[in-house]
Amino acid sequence: MKLPLPDNDARDACAALTAHLRDEIAACGGWIGFDRFMTLALYTPGLGYYSGGAHKFGAAGDFITAPELTPLFAQTLATQAAQILSLSAPHVIEVGAGSGRLAADLLLELEKQDALPESYAILDLSGELRSRQRATIEERAPHLLGRVSWLDALPGLFDGLVLANELLDALPAHLAAWGTESDPCLVLERGVSWRDGTFAWEDRPATGRLLEQARQIGSDCQPPPGYVSEINLAAMDWTASWAPVLGRGALLLLDYGFPRHEYYHEQRDTGTLMCHYRHHAHPDPFYLPGLQDITAHVDFTAIVEAGHGGGLDLLGYTTQSAFLLNCGLMEVLARIPPDDTARYLPQAQAVQKLISPAEMGDLFKVMALGKGIVEPLIGFSRGDRSATL
Repeated sequence: MKLPLPDNDARDACAALTAHLRDEIAACGGWIGFDRFMTLALYTPGLGYYSGGAHKFGAAGDFITAPELTPLFAQTLATQAAQILSLSAPHVIEVGAGSGRLAADLLLELEKQDALPESYAILDLSGELRSRQRATIEERAPHLLGRVSWLDALPGLFDGLVLANELLDALPAHLAAWGTESDPCLVLERGVSWRDGTFAWEDRPATGRLLEQARQIGSDCQPPPGYVSEINLAAMDWTASWAPVLGRGALLLLDYGFPRHEYYHEQRDTGTLMCHYRHHAHPDPFYLPGLQDITAHVDFTAIVEAGHGGGLDLLGYTTQSAFLLNCGLMEVLARIPPDDTARYLPQAQAVQKLISPAEMGDLFKVMALGKGIVEPLIGFSRGDRSATL
């Protein structure tokens, strides 16, 4: 695949981050784990993909998320958000708010439903993205900006809704390789070295928590020798970190991924690692560091295990398609008169993308974890797949 070439400024930023990565590898004895490489590529201040100034979201960026695709996504999500707020407290924290489109559209719809939260906090450490989020909300919902604040860390205690759309896939993942023909029990950690002027893969024996988790996955899924995939300890830690914080409320997680038995299927033997650059998807994380997104699918079994370990209850798990239909997506679309084709047809096409099994409908999942909520949640009323975890 021939990928678009960056301009001179982007090339300079990429070269600076490449040098930073090379120096980090040298300082660590010639090797770093892939999770460290991914951390630096995405989050190095001023140079990383999410910390630099490049446009990332929407048609002018590298990928389109559901909130960017259509406001109907947020308008439908508002039904579930309003229920959770009514069962807990009128406060929202969105983690990793992207361009701010979801925040703006969700607030506007909650206002229409007379369910506005008293506060809407955004937890995002990127100063560049914070500025973009503020500008988006000022443009789309200026009268609601006073309800919005930005956090630098998790609060001490929180009641309400914690929302994370396409966050977990961007958390740095470890890479593990299970076994060789001569030693089927061996577990290796795949990392990155610098050889002959370029980044290169290099495996070393796995240790500590990564080894422990890899052995558990090996016992559960029996990956064949040479099988390589991701283990996202950071996503597990992120989930567990909310357990002592959340009093009464729920985490609502929307992302692409699978239950463990599907994630580590024997045919998925090179993992799920994927990069996104100018609306092209490709598997090379070494291409143009800092200018492309690097992601891995979510092992939702690991997420629910991490939540349970801290005392969070599983409140529901289903496909994005089932969730949005349960929350009234078609009724939201029906607000647009079908004979107004200029408005209706683009939104109908966006809805098809959101729910089609061949698009986002089945690959994307929705999970709710919480405390103090015993009422069934609307989004999981039909098609709940919790038993598959």
